[in-house]
Amino acid sequence: MTILVIAEHDNNELKPATLSTLAAATAIGGDVHVLVAGKGCEAVAQSAAQAAGVAKVLLADNDAYEHQLAENIGDLVVAIASDFSHILASATTTGKNFMPRVAARLDVNQISEVIAVEAPDTFKRPIYAGNAIATVKSDDAVKVMTVRGTAFDAVASEGGSAEVVALSEACDAGVSSFVKEELTVSERPELTSASVVISGGRGLGNGENFDILYKLADKLGAAVGASRAAVDAGFVPNDMQVGQTGKMVAPDLYIAVGLSGAIQHLAGMKESKIIVAINKDEEAPIFQVADYGLVADLFEAVPELEGKL
Repeated sequence: MTILVIAEHDNNELKPATLSTLAAATAIGGDVHVLVAGKGCEAVAQSAAQAAGVAKVLLADNDAYEHQLAENIGDLVVAIASDFSHILASATTTGKNFMPRVAARLDVNQISEVIAVEAPDTFKRPIYAGNAIATVKSDDAVKVMTVRGTAFDAVASEGGSAEVVALSEACDAGVSSFVKEELTVSERPELTSASVVISGGRGLGNGENFDILYKLADKLGAAVGASRAAVDAGFVPNDMQVGQTGKMVAPDLYIAVGLSGAIQHLAGMKESKIIVAINKDEEAPIFQVADYGLVADLFEAVPELEGKL
């Protein structure tokens, strides 16, 4: 049994989500191979080779893979799929982009958002916005899966010594092309990898009021997120959204400010180690999942907290 993990990276660094996906692969058992597809990404392949539990790294370095276009990555994975019993990718925007294409091309069912491995053919995944957990048994010859990184502790990034093998396949579907990308540049940690996350909701009133969260975040070295309601209201950009239709986070500390706790939002953060809620509505659903709750006006409580740090 050989398992393929598709690495997530930016052609320079291996993303932390890949290490969590490797943990899921290790739980399945068997040899674990990692596919690194990109352009000028040899450093990423070397990083993957050092990760614990990796037996081999497949390096596909070609112009066609520079921007991780779903059509090209999908074709590459399908081309080498016959060598593997399981194909895993992180349940991130990138993984969700190409993995359904891989499953369709292989004519198998995709198992999405896996949070636990029960057996090589049996897995657990959340349904109904995380309100129920389904146990799924697959009889497909190849299991195509996305893994929720917040559910698995990342493997060690050092200590391995896997061989790196260059692939000659160059799969350019020719049906899509990269136009441009707009990246948010911030000195704060990324939402999905931060150990502390502070999220604001509609209770903040407008985008300018998020400044009080930014000041607190700078004191705590935290990332700043937002609820869907705050994003839909135009307070902040959608790359800050935490929730079922946003980013999944599981930090050591999650501070929810002016946020009611809709099911959509809870699905993306309730695996956090410690949850703190600040809301003036004592009936807000967020208090049902919070470890610590403060019923107070956020415009008084947050500046006071920031001032004492």
